[in-house]
Amino acid sequence: MAREFIVPGKIISGSGALEAAESALSSFGKKALIVTDKVMIDLGNCAKVETALKNEGVDYVIYSDITGEPTDVMIDGGVKVYKENGCDFIVALGGGSPIDSMKAIASLIENGGSISDYMGKVIDVPVPPMVAIPTTAGTGSEATQFTIITDTKKDIKMLLKGAVLMPTLAIIDPQFTMTAPPKITAATGLDALCHAVEAYTSRKAQTLSDTFAVSAVKRIFKFLPVAFKDGKNEEARVEMSVAALEAGIAFNNASVTIIHGMSRPIGALFHVAHGLSNAMLMKECLKFALPGAYDRFASLGRAIGAAAADDSDEAAAEKFLAEIENITKILETPTLEEYGIDREKFFSVIDKMAFDAMASGSPQNTMRDVAEEDVKQIYRNLW
Repeated sequence: MAREFIVPGKIISGSGALEAAESALSSFGKKALIVTDKVMIDLGNCAKVETALKNEGVDYVIYSDITGEPTDVMIDGGVKVYKENGCDFIVALGGGSPIDSMKAIASLIENGGSISDYMGKVIDVPVPPMVAIPTTAGTGSEATQFTIITDTKKDIKMLLKGAVLMPTLAIIDPQFTMTAPPKITAATGLDALCHAVEAYTSRKAQTLSDTFAVSAVKRIFKFLPVAFKDGKNEEARVEMSVAALEAGIAFNNASVTIIHGMSRPIGALFHVAHGLSNAMLMKECLKFALPGAYDRFASLGRAIGAAAADDSDEAAAEKFLAEIENITKILETPTLEEYGIDREKFFSVIDKMAFDAMASGSPQNTMRDVAEEDVKQIYRNLW
């Protein structure tokens, strides 16, 4: 069966990628809206992007009100700044939040309205050129047609999609990931691991997405623990930047499964960072998914060297799951309780979280039938 495969319009990657992309930046317009957060300004990363724009005579204005996971309120603020300053393209600098925010802002520039208007719909509206510069190796948002925005009125995380949300240019420069602290490195890296594993074990997997997914899984197991322990290790940072991009391309074309479906409600209700909530769920979700795709999980177990060629698929799959549990421990992933979430409050919203998770559609991509009661039980298993 023929399948579509989508990637960013152009990708410039490797050390010095920002400098190499300067001429491309000047082709998008005369004034950029830089969407970022205050940490990027304080670290001096935003100044590097400003210099790149100045070198090409491109004017800009900075919108740095992205604090944590993006909300509809933040998006409205970005649209206002874009229009009031006569911008004609957008540059996002940061982790998944600024890049997701850029996509949402872009979708409202011409058509107006609220980002929540697109809940349950495919976004197909004119958007200005978008440039994504990730500063973490994890979210893969620079290579996807998705954006996750919190609807503050309904208290839910909206997964919105549309091919128009693919960045026009993705600049993958590992220099920006060197400043990521260990906890961010771990959470975003495990997010990338979820993307790759879920893409490979999704009902929507295809040959090309499989290629990117397996490559990403192998890189992450090898280099994420190194980057976590030594953030200045350039090789590990370069390899993780590539892995995050690969994982993003993979899940953009094969979608995600039960982990992401269950993660978004935890993030929305308890304000846990997206990558971290994924990491908290990984063991229990994959334990549930394993019987539906022993062969696929077995392939991953063999790919990372955890299983031998003569292991049965079931044995190899179980060995892969053991390595998943091990890497989350190495990266010091906290439990819900260790994170400070109240057990009684958590259990009181399990029904809502399970409903929202199933409504997202992601759990249904799992290669094992998932019922709402299954989701509820997995939430209970986290304690």
